[in-house]
Amino acid sequence: MFKKILIANRGEIAIRIAKTAAQMGIQTVAVYSDADKNALHVARMDQAVYIGGSDPWESYMSIERIIDAAVATGVEAVHPGYGFLSENPEFAEAIQAAGLIFIGPCAEAIRAMGLKDAAKVLMEQAKVPVIPGYHGSAQSKNGLLREAIRIGFPLLIKAVAGGGGKGMRRVDKEADFAQALESAKSEAQGAFANDTVLLEKFIASPRHIEFQIFGDGESAVHLFERDCSLQRRYQKVIEEAPALGMSDEMRTHMGKAAVRAAVAIGYKGAGTVEFIVDATAGLRPDRFWFMEMNTRLQVEHPVTEAVTGVDLVEWQLRVAAGEGLPLAQDELELSGHAFEARIYAEDPAKGFLPVTGTLGHVNFPVDCRADSAVQSGDMITSFYDPLITKLIVHGENRGDALAKFSEVLRKTQLVGSLTNLGFLIQIVEHDDFSAGRIDTSWVDRNVQKLTSDHSPSQVAAFSAAVAVLTQHTDLEKLTGFHLWHPHKKALSMLWKDQSIDFAVEFYPDRIVLLSEPAAVAAPDKAVDSQSFDLEYKLGGWWFGPDPLPDAFWLGNKVWVCDNGVQIFDVPNPLDRASSLGANANTILSPMPGLVSNVVVQVGQKVKKDASLVVLEAMKMEHILRAPYDCIIKQVFIAFGDQVEADTTLMLLEH
Repeated sequence: MFKKILIANRGEIAIRIAKTAAQMGIQTVAVYSDADKNALHVARMDQAVYIGGSDPWESYMSIERIIDAAVATGVEAVHPGYGFLSENPEFAEAIQAAGLIFIGPCAEAIRAMGLKDAAKVLMEQAKVPVIPGYHGSAQSKNGLLREAIRIGFPLLIKAVAGGGGKGMRRVDKEADFAQALESAKSEAQGAFANDTVLLEKFIASPRHIEFQIFGDGESAVHLFERDCSLQRRYQKVIEEAPALGMSDEMRTHMGKAAVRAAVAIGYKGAGTVEFIVDATAGLRPDRFWFMEMNTRLQVEHPVTEAVTGVDLVEWQLRVAAGEGLPLAQDELELSGHAFEARIYAEDPAKGFLPVTGTLGHVNFPVDCRADSAVQSGDMITSFYDPLITKLIVHGENRGDALAKFSEVLRKTQLVGSLTNLGFLIQIVEHDDFSAGRIDTSWVDRNVQKLTSDHSPSQVAAFSAAVAVLTQHTDLEKLTGFHLWHPHKKALSMLWKDQSIDFAVEFYPDRIVLLSEPAAVAAPDKAVDSQSFDLEYKLGGWWFGPDPLPDAFWLGNKVWVCDNGVQIFDVPNPLDRASSLGANANTILSPMPGLVSNVVVQVGQKVKKDASLVVLEAMKMEHILRAPYDCIIKQVFIAFGDQVEADTTLMLLEH
């Protein structure tokens, strides 16, 4: 077995690999960029090597710098994690050329599956069912349009080198094809330096079911399936194992097809064979097709570990060190049910735009597996994927696991950055999810309801009120002191643009919140108001039989950990309100990012919804469009500029 390995990655996957390595007595070496010099993955390893600037191409994507770090520290092998260089055959070859072992498949296997078009041809030869479409080399616009008409609409345009939904577009009618093709190719070129695409028939009620496979270069086994149907814009949101409605017959057919795929390329290590399934009539053996194979450990591998009891990283290390498969197919068993949710730093209310910020408070429940690389005080930057953590739960059955899942999400505390936590709670507690009425477009069909702003609960407002009072008042003194009449105070907060006002009365060991602030100004007059008694006991504030949710001050905001998080603004009465409203003629950057294209120029006339600027942030392209018919008055940015959120990009005029 290896004595020391280098982990050529960052974040939660680097920590997860290091954990298993430590349990096996293997020393670990971390690599880090400027942005990650204080990152948790650096602190969790035995050694750490600086490899360059914050931009991934200057550090985590630099084969030369990683090889230099590996050689300098005397490691025997390199684990690529996932993302970055994990599926780069040149990286695998460079590791081998340096006299080291690549903990993953050989370069030939990565190449065989790396391009979706070539992979589909190979799978057809291995008698793995392949979805109807076009995966030829001819890439002219007219030629692709002819193939699209032959396949029929709706269809998907997919980057052959793609993954994670990048370079993928759904097209419902012929008139939309040209624009969707241009957009898909542009994003694919930016993400993978390869704008070649393929076309696939779009399945009306698709389920995305993938099989975890593991090979030793000669034989292979599967470790059952994961259902990844819950997606947003082709990016996975929640995964579960096993798949709901999966019969033994269906599992056998799909599992054998996945193993054939692995054996066909002499696969060694952990991989995933992804299938699309037409679920209009349930899961049937004649209604599943190969989509792609991921030649690495997957983000969602923990759900497989939960239901099989297998440590996939340990298997990777053992097979890479020359050992055979630890278990045969008939020795692998499923046990219980597991879910995984991905929590991202993003704003669901603004189209899931990635956000940056400092995490002032982080706390995960103890009754789950939290794969994370953040802690209180960490900063989320715009340089890397906005994944904050993965939360995994396991139960005896799906109902048990689902109940735990909801509770764990509600107990998770992330303060200081907007996240999709509230969005995940809405999904997990939705009747459709509970009943398994899910397909790959379910989120997109229901996204408005799932992301709509719901007024904060009463207890969230009460908790924010107590936080405000605690910030400016010694509550212990006030609640322990009173004359003939209780001491009174007015309190005002904002949630979004909604004003929340209370009058507060202080009594021994309790306070009363009155929802009508006029009660303070005219205490002797009868007023129609609601009153709420909050009691201080057991070291905290309670409303009735329940403690109030935790609240935290950051700047002039109170973050309440309820239904994800609720944010209350506390206006300073000494501040003078600005007389300037929002300028509808100003285009602001909605997030930090890189200007990858300025589509227009000064003096140009554009129509409503025309593309103005393309921003690249956290590996995705975001197009800013004209809000109305206008003329471009001024442009303040250029290609290659790095901008912060709310930066003025251009001015328009009617």
